[in-house]
Amino acid sequence: MTLLDSPARASAGTSPAAGAGPRPGARRRRSWAWLAALPLFLVVAVAFGLPALAMADGAFTVGDGGYGLDNVNRSVDGAYRTALLGSVKLSALTAAAGTLFGLLLAQAVVSSRGRALREAVLTASGVLANFGGVPLAFAFVATLGNAGVLTTRLGLDEHGWSLYGFWGLALTYLYFLVPLMVLTVAPALDGLRVQWREAARDCGASTWQYWRHVGVPVLLPTLLGGFVLLFGSAFAAYATAAAMVGSSVPLVTLQIADALSGNVLVGQENVALALSLDMVLVAAVVMAVHLPLQRRSTRWLA
Repeated sequence: MTLLDSPARASAGTSPAAGAGPRPGARRRRSWAWLAALPLFLVVAVAFGLPALAMADGAFTVGDGGYGLDNVNRSVDGAYRTALLGSVKLSALTAAAGTLFGLLLAQAVVSSRGRALREAVLTASGVLANFGGVPLAFAFVATLGNAGVLTTRLGLDEHGWSLYGFWGLALTYLYFLVPLMVLTVAPALDGLRVQWREAARDCGASTWQYWRHVGVPVLLPTLLGGFVLLFGSAFAAYATAAAMVGSSVPLVTLQIADALSGNVLVGQENVALALSLDMVLVAAVVMAVHLPLQRRSTRWLA
């Protein structure tokens, strides 16, 4: 009887796994793993926090040393408002075109059987997505400028082509926005399961119906997130536009540079900080839209 009861007693009371739980009065062990993130917090505070505070302080500082909304009101009025709307227009147009062309290029690469082609395109996209600034402006001026190679050989100037305008700048921006979209949407295209396409084909759906009812709805959060990402990249670009078009195209980044350097009016530094604050608010809206879309896309394509 004792031998028969011993397993029951062991499983009921003496086994450490049975009835395991925190003892009354026991304290949870405190984790100090967060200390490893202190250097990151310090870098963020110094590199982003202090400049943000200085920018906000200057944006709301008025001439008498007090605080007010004069600079903020001026940043959304007159030529500054025109520049802000011009940046939004250019960013939205190039982001939409970059999303479309990037999706088509990524789909062509993902669906191809050539592994070397895929690796070459993705590697080139990673390089070109970070190629901008003055070198990009020089490359386009040498190619499609007034005396560029293609302009002179194809006679583009005779048909009214000009690189130094809104559409020329939009074409230049696509040079780095399309590769950025390829890098963004290629993993999502890889996440489309083959079983979904086979099930749609077994049900009699055509390729167009598959993309309309299955592919595009699943990819929609990724596409919208990519559009928002491209919009933010184009909205914050400065060096390419400054080197190529100067002040001929009204952009908020160029207005900030002119206000800080005093090229147009002297003493507009605080207005430039207010313009920078406007850009930060636009970037915050962009990130607020991008992050939920990214989480939703990973739910389907993980």
